[in-house]
Amino acid sequence: MAAVRTLIVDDDDDMRFLIRTIIEAANEGLSVAGEAAHGSEGLEAWRNDQPDVVILDQRMPGMTGLELAEKILTEAPDQAIILFSAYLDDTVTRRANELGVRACLAKDAYQQIPEALRQHGPDR
Repeated sequence: MAAVRTLIVDDDDDMRFLIRTIIEAANEGLSVAGEAAHGSEGLEAWRNDQPDVVILDQRMPGMTGLELAEKILTEAPDQAIILFSAYLDDTVTRRANELGVRACLAKDAYQQIPEALRQHGPDR
């Protein structure tokens, strides 16, 4: 299996730490390419780090996860993005699907992150 490099974009320091810990503990070729605390920082990190998968929080100051996803997918339509949010309603999920976001995971389902990365990373 190919390595899966992930960019984590979440405004909550503790949540970024949790996601990083889960990814590193799962090992098996999963790694963290970078982290960002908000949308514009996430866009810059995405351009610099060129991750295989981006994990995006939806509710962040300045730019929502879906707004960032739209910017990324405009530049790179094949980029794998997982929306990881405590606020996944039908409107958010529908918009994510329209944009081409690969998966929507609720924050209480964080244990599913490694499997989602394997499923949506390279060689999927």
